[in-house]
Amino acid sequence: MCGRFELHSAFEIIAKLFGLSDGAFAVPTGYNIAPGKDIAIIVNEGGKNRLAACRWGFVPSWGKDLKEGYKMINARAETVAEKPSFRQAFSRHRCLVVADGFYEWKNEGGKKRPFYIHRRDGIPFGMAGLYNLWTSPEGVQICTSTIITTDANESLTPVHDRMPVILAPDATGLWLDPSVHEKEKLLPVLKPYPDDEIELYEVSARVNSPKNDSKENIERIKS
Repeated sequence: MCGRFELHSAFEIIAKLFGLSDGAFAVPTGYNIAPGKDIAIIVNEGGKNRLAACRWGFVPSWGKDLKEGYKMINARAETVAEKPSFRQAFSRHRCLVVADGFYEWKNEGGKKRPFYIHRRDGIPFGMAGLYNLWTSPEGVQICTSTIITTDANESLTPVHDRMPVILAPDATGLWLDPSVHEKEKLLPVLKPYPDDEIELYEVSARVNSPKNDSKENIERIKS
C-alpha cells in the first residue's frame, strides 16, 4: 500500500515538469502527508493539465461520510477497473498525485522500520490516481482521491510487497486523457517502476507520527 508520502517541490518545478496551464498555485506540500489531508493532483480538462487540491481518501458517489475515504486511500491495479467503488472513476476521472517521494515500513519482529523511496534523479513524479467529486449530505462538493498500487519492484520487495504506481513520463498523457476509457489501453501502464530509477534508504522513526512534518523525515539514517 501507500499510506504516507511527501511533496516539497515548488509550483514552478511541478508546472514545468507536467506542462501545467495554471498560474501560481498554492501547492499542498508537506514532508509527512497522511490520509485525510489535501494533496496535489493533476487533471486534464479541455486538453490542458491543471493542478488541484484534493482530499486523500476516495469517497464514491453513494458514500455517506468523508470518513469512508480512510478505507480507500489506495486502489489495487489488479481490480481497479472492475471494483464498483472505482470503476467509473477509472473510466472518467483519472489523475496524477504529485510527490517527491513516499514512505514504507519494514516489519521486523514486531518493530516497523521506516524507509524513504524517491527517484534517483530527485525529480518529482506523478502517481496514478483517481478522483471523485463527492457531494456531502449538506450539498457541499468535495474532491476525494485515491492512489493506485501495484506489486513492488525488486528493490522495494525486501521492505514491502506493494508500491504506488509511478507513471513513466511517456504514460502520463494517456493516463490523463479524458477521451480514453478502454481498460485495455490503460491497465498496461499500471506496472512497477524500474528498479534502477529509484533509491530507498532507512529514515528516522519520527516519520511514524504525522505530527512530525519537517525535512528531517527524509534524511538518511547514518550507519
